[in-house]
Order: sequence, then C-alpha cells, then structure tokens
Amino acid sequence: MTAPMDVPGDAVQAEPEAVLAGMGKAIEGRSLRQIAWMRLRRDRVAMVGGIVVAILVVTAAVAFVLDRVFGIIPTATFNQSLIDPDLQIPKGPLGGISADHPLGVEPVNGRDLLARIFAGSWVSLLIAFLSTVMSVVIGTVLGVVAGFFGGWVDTLISRLMDVFLAFPLLLFALALAGVVPDNAFGLSGDALRIALLIFIIGFFNWSYIGRIIRGQTLSLREREFVDAARSLGARAPHILFRELLPNLAAPILVYSTLLIPTNVLFESALSFLGVGVRPPTPTWGGMLSDATQYYQIDPEFMLVPGLAIFITVLAFNLFGDGLRDALDPRAR
Repeated sequence: MTAPMDVPGDAVQAEPEAVLAGMGKAIEGRSLRQIAWMRLRRDRVAMVGGIVVAILVVTAAVAFVLDRVFGIIPTATFNQSLIDPDLQIPKGPLGGISADHPLGVEPVNGRDLLARIFAGSWVSLLIAFLSTVMSVVIGTVLGVVAGFFGGWVDTLISRLMDVFLAFPLLLFALALAGVVPDNAFGLSGDALRIALLIFIIGFFNWSYIGRIIRGQTLSLREREFVDAARSLGARAPHILFRELLPNLAAPILVYSTLLIPTNVLFESALSFLGVGVRPPTPTWGGMLSDATQYYQIDPEFMLVPGLAIFITVLAFNLFGDGLRDALDPRAR
C-alpha cells in the first residue's frame, strides 16, 4: 500500500459546492427578446433611426390633437407683411426665416412652413400606419393559409397575389380617388379622403407581404414542432394561431417597418398629383406640389417638405434594417 502523495496547497482543487458558493449571483439565461434587444442596441445607426421614428410618431400625435381637437395650429394664417409685393416671395435672403418663423413662410400668402409641416405630419403617418396594418393583416392571413394548406388553396391565393402584383396601382389610385364624390359611404371632407387613401394603399399592397409570409410558412410547416403538434391531435386552427403565427412575428414586424416608408411615399405622391387630402388641410405631398410653381425663385419652399419626407423615410428604413439584423442575424 502506497502512501498518499503530498499536493501543494495552491494545487488543491475545491469542491464543486465551494466553487458555486464563491461565484455569487447565478448566471441567468436570456430570452430571445432580450437577445434581439441587445443586438439592436449595439446597432447605433438603427437606434438613431428608432429615436427619430419615435419623435415623428409623438410629433404626429401631438399635431393631430392640436390641429383636430383644439384647432390652434396656425396653418391658414396669412402673413402678407412678410411677402415682397413686387416679387411675391418672402422678404430676406433666407425665405423669410426668423425667430417667429424658423422654417420661413410660403410665397404669395406667407403661411408659416413649420406650422404646415407640423400639421401635415399626422396626415402622412396616419395613412401610412393604418394602410400598413391593413396590408399586413390581409397578407398575413392569406399567406399563412396558402402556405399551410397548399393544394388548390395555395394555387388560388398565389394567382390572386400575381394579379395584385401586376395591377397598375398608381393609375387605379388616380382614377378611383378622382371619381369619388365629396360625400360617400357616410363620410365627407378629410375623413373621406383619408379613408379612401387607406383603402387604396392598404388593400392593393397586401400581396407583397403575403408572398413573404407564404414562403416562410412553407418552410415552417415542415418543422418538428408542427409535426409534434399534429401527433398530439392539434387541429389546423391551433397550429396556425399557436404554432406558426408566433414564429412569423419577426418577419411580419420587420416587413411592417419597411412598408411604412413606402406608404408614406405613396401618399405623398398621390397628394402631389392632386388626388390626396385636399386643401386647405396641409400635406407634405401637397406642399411639394405647390412648391413646383416657385422653385426657381424660392427653392427653400420645396426643400422643407422634401426634407420632411426624406428624413421620415430614411429613419424608418434604417430602423427596419437594424430590426431585421437583430431578429435574424443570419440574414446579414
């Protein structure tokens, strides 16, 4: 029998319980939501875009309350004293910019540009948000149904998507918005025009997200958790709403953030062409349309609404790209 070896004190290994006791706080796992938020916070460009988006949303909400509830935004106040009577443009070299009018005033009538940009923000964002919600709901439902059931259901919905993708949406929007009277469907004025634009943009744009969701559903329906749900006797509604839709939340959220700026541009284009929300309600596209008459003598009039559209679209796109990378890092 051999004697036990002497082991130096610094080489003695502690018991596992002693090691765990010395580690202090136990390591906590992170959920997928926490991991995605951690990735998103590391993307400074996306965070800047998200902050700008939050500011735009708050601004639009405040503008809606001040404009529609209290009516205190001076969008129709004429400042003729700030207009050159001979040239009909704002006095001064900077388009009438002053402490009282930080973005200057319009030619001819002298209306404050900041007030009109502020009041027009809620129109563009409201139409963009609600039309996006409409497109996402229709596209998600039809895309999931087509991808999950397959067969003739998939064929019918896929051909319907092809029809909507080939549809001349801009021409149809111009025709439909131009022929609808001032009073229809129990609505009139701005409410009718906003509802009409939401329907046109939302209903005829669902095919884009529908095709994406269909492709994702075709991949997910072959996964093990779907087979496990079937083996346990789950029916189609349970699999659709409890198994597939939670796994489709990430692409739906990402595509929604990228669809909103597209709808902002669409609404601005329709207002620019004169079939959007009608004056005197200010819109960014309508302001650009008015500025085309004066861009040679007062380019600042066109620059202000153009920058408002540019910053809004850029912020949503940057935030959407960062959100996509955070939710699906393998897509980089």
